[in-house]
Amino acid sequence: MIDWTTAILILAGVVGGIVNAVAGGATLITFPVLLATGLPPVAANISNAIAVSPGHLLAVIADRRSLPALDCHLSLLLLLSALGGLAGAGLLLIIPERAFTMPIPALIAGATLLFALAPRIARPADSRERRDHGTKRREAGLLALTAIYGGFFGAGLGIILTAILSLSEPHDIRRIKAVKNLLASTVAIAANLFFLLRGAVHWPLALPMLLGAIAGGYAGGHLVRVLPANVVRGVVLTAGAVMSIVYAFKYWI
Repeated sequence: MIDWTTAILILAGVVGGIVNAVAGGATLITFPVLLATGLPPVAANISNAIAVSPGHLLAVIADRRSLPALDCHLSLLLLLSALGGLAGAGLLLIIPERAFTMPIPALIAGATLLFALAPRIARPADSRERRDHGTKRREAGLLALTAIYGGFFGAGLGIILTAILSLSEPHDIRRIKAVKNLLASTVAIAANLFFLLRGAVHWPLALPMLLGAIAGGYAGGHLVRVLPANVVRGVVLTAGAVMSIVYAFKYWI
């Protein structure tokens, strides 16, 4: 028989998977649920990273035809994503727990704000022209920092990557989304492998949410045709705002 905690984790995973498929922002749902189980914040963050990781990878597989050819620049971005994911994961495991819990309200609030701005970020201005090599270097530098953040916490990673990739490829949003999913998957795989090798994953809580997220992602692929994205976005934004306030009281007051 499934106990209540397992059932709630599966349900949170399903909801998170659907949310990611329809609008994005699953971490704003799943991470607070893991914290509510009593799991320490760093362990909850690691378990959440494992649970929500299939989302971007499934999107890469589904839209693989939109991926550009593997050239030197894309190879560099993939390498930076992997190294940044490893660095962020390593940083998460060596800092004191208090150093992670203190910025949690700000991290959730920042991810919520990014999620609110996502529609603007996802539609780069048509007036922008393709940038030069200087922009590509800037893109690579920003990506390296973003990958470290992705391995460390990761909420809103896809939105940040979309904004960075829009600097050098402003007009082809489908291509941007495909590369974004590829780079986010690379960050997640690198970080998660590090967590697995270090034995840092709390499987009794991570596995039910992971299974729920896979089922939710599959269901969301069908529900995306009928569920209003604006309604889902509203639910995620409300949850993010509430959780920001709750954890501000918990960790700051």
